[in-house]
Amino acid sequence: MTIHLDENTKVLVQGFTGQIGTFHSQEMIDYGTNIVGGVTPGKGGTTHLGRPVFNTMKEAVAATGADASIVFVPPPYAADSIMEAADAGIRFCVAITDGIPAHDMIRVKRYMRRYKKEKRMILTGPNCAGSISPEKCMMGIMPGHIYMRGPVGVIGRSGTLGYEAASQMKALGIGISTSIGIGGDPINGSSFRDHLEFFEQDPETKVVLMIGEIGGPQEAEAGQFAKENMSKPVLAYIAGLTAPKGRRMGHAGAIISAFGESAAEKVEILKECGVTIVPSPADFGPTVQEVLAKVS
Repeated sequence: MTIHLDENTKVLVQGFTGQIGTFHSQEMIDYGTNIVGGVTPGKGGTTHLGRPVFNTMKEAVAATGADASIVFVPPPYAADSIMEAADAGIRFCVAITDGIPAHDMIRVKRYMRRYKKEKRMILTGPNCAGSISPEKCMMGIMPGHIYMRGPVGVIGRSGTLGYEAASQMKALGIGISTSIGIGGDPINGSSFRDHLEFFEQDPETKVVLMIGEIGGPQEAEAGQFAKENMSKPVLAYIAGLTAPKGRRMGHAGAIISAFGESAAEKVEILKECGVTIVPSPADFGPTVQEVLAKVS
């Protein structure tokens, strides 16, 4: 099994006919993702990459039965696209777009609360590389060939560090059940803790790797959840041990502004919660291999 996306997932692409949307849609189709159509307002009734194009998400979902969407819409309009997906009944949405204003994401988060938790769309991103269930479905901009199917669940704020982990594990013959990119923005659709809950329930996943970074309380909250609720081993790498306080570092969310937000503080909190720390990006593969050997 996997979480959120598999070979049966029907995917719509929002911003389908744009340059970026077109390029990555073709990559996803080549990987085997079941893209059933796309949405570009004003281009409804046409076809693109052999798939139908619709003007609205509700129209697209009604015609295709889609249950997932991926957003390649420019930042000023991306929040509206995410909310439109939620209203159309989409269950899992990946927002790739970087640069969505924080106040727009606050509006999205508030908007989604109108739905009961069991009917609320799961949103990952924005500013993420996407998610992938290897050999089944890819919803994102990652290089699919570096991912191998297996028992490790991955949740990451950084796309490139996620690639590094996947590549190292594949070289050691270790595969991934699902890799979830939650994005590097300070206000994102879902957190480490949200997805840990899903991985705990997935019988295929034996261990979970979190890839975090400085800024925000998410990793500490996930560590506490893991301590109290997870039967499976959890590993974590926290980027930014040498980052100076108060300076933005790449990702919009990567800025230390309060206690518990530096990499060193997060590492200590996670250790206290029983989480295995990956010491450096070069150690993803060996550390996962070591922990996996104990549960296999």
